Amino acid sequence: MERYKQFINGEFVDALSGKTRLIYNPATEEPFAEVPLADREDAKAAIAAARKAFDSGPWPGMSIRERARYLYKVVENLKAMEGELAMLESMDAGATIRKTTMMDIPVGIEHMRLLVELAEKMDLYEPLPWIDFPRISWNFVAREPIGVTAGIIPWNFPFMMVIWKAAPALIMGNTSILKPASETPLTALKFAQAVADAGLPPGVFNVLTGPGSTVGEELASNPGVDKIAITGSTGTGRRIMELASRTVKKVTLELGGKSPTIVLEDADFEQSVDGTLFGVFFHAGQVCESGTRAFIPASRYDEFMEKLVDRVGHIKVGDPQDFETTMGPVVSKAQYGRVMGYIRKGLDEGAKLVTGGRRPDGFDKGFFIEPTVFENVRNDMTIAREEIFGPVLSVIKYESEDDAIAMANDSMYGLGGAVFSTDIPHAVEVAKRIRTGTVWINDYHLINALAPFGGYKQSGVGRELGTYGLKEYTQVKHIHVDLTMDRSKKFWYDYIFDD
Repeated sequence: MERYKQFINGEFVDALSGKTRLIYNPATEEPFAEVPLADREDAKAAIAAARKAFDSGPWPGMSIRERARYLYKVVENLKAMEGELAMLESMDAGATIRKTTMMDIPVGIEHMRLLVELAEKMDLYEPLPWIDFPRISWNFVAREPIGVTAGIIPWNFPFMMVIWKAAPALIMGNTSILKPASETPLTALKFAQAVADAGLPPGVFNVLTGPGSTVGEELASNPGVDKIAITGSTGTGRRIMELASRTVKKVTLELGGKSPTIVLEDADFEQSVDGTLFGVFFHAGQVCESGTRAFIPASRYDEFMEKLVDRVGHIKVGDPQDFETTMGPVVSKAQYGRVMGYIRKGLDEGAKLVTGGRRPDGFDKGFFIEPTVFENVRNDMTIAREEIFGPVLSVIKYESEDDAIAMANDSMYGLGGAVFSTDIPHAVEVAKRIRTGTVWINDYHLINALAPFGGYKQSGVGRELGTYGLKEYTQVKHIHVDLTMDRSKKFWYDYIFDD
């Protein structure tokens, strides 16, 4: 069993308490790694290191181009680790090896490269209109690093989320503390190794392997942290926002979803069926913007469902280490129990189970659940309202397009969604009416590093990726340069004098 250490102030160290935690493979339920069990004292040590690195270190004073040189080295170091990263991501998150080798790791590395490259092109000075009242002055905005930033990331895409939190923070001149999910910390620690090998100054980047109840709460409440960003559940986001408000921290929250897929009457069913299934069963449904509600026109409902059930049979559940497997287990025993509880709830409330709903035959170990489809679902049922975070699809029949859009928007969430249609201009008009941060047309899940990602309503605050995400890691400073050199013309000074 491999033993890892957390990364604080440029060094790999044990928890101050000496305690450790085992990491389990969700496909076998067996432990395969051990990490430090950090607590508040470890978090305080990381905050102190990051605070010193920002307040008196060279990192924030470097130009973006200078910082980019370090971060491109990190990218190269990660490329050299791709095979190892893909295997670890599969073992601790339950992701299929075909996904980690073809998507998670290479796309994550490319996201980092693109974000660094994009930052190099940004203008950190923005001119404002010339002002001639009460006298002429020159005004502009300067974007500066915020300070010490903390990132709390989930267990579904551990490596990708490291990139999304660390790369923007670092390239914009901040120092960063990362808290990966307790179940999936290993690729974050490998990222720390890539940072160490690239020679970033001590304290600029730190990784803490501890629970949210101690480490996460310390990061969110400690006055030494200037910004906190989280990807997680809406409930966790509310708690982080509450804690951050005590010191008025800037927050970026990328939270839960119950995203709609609207199939229009003119949709190409071969594409829309596969797109709907990809939208919900990719990574066993453990994706925040998964299309877990499918709205199907009544006029083509039976045809669609026949094709959908047939295609579900082509999803191969199994050992994530087998390249032929297309869907692995959910991440943990707790998540398995949560998903199965929702399936029971769907049945209790009158939804019809079309396929799935149980552990696959032949799997005595591992947290495997068959791809599950419900029909006769009403939009007010629990399985259509709450985020399940598992391989469960609710199919809802609609009579009119307006009804479909109204039901799609009838949710406290607004993270993602999709429209399938052969009439692209019309699909765009429908997309504009869906109140979510991202809408795919004739596609799903493809996230562009250069485009903003985030949610409406209780799906979040702020945006990640693109220039929108980079700017979330900057402060905006207005600089006013008065051009009136003659004191006698500055009559406003006279407001406080009696002579």
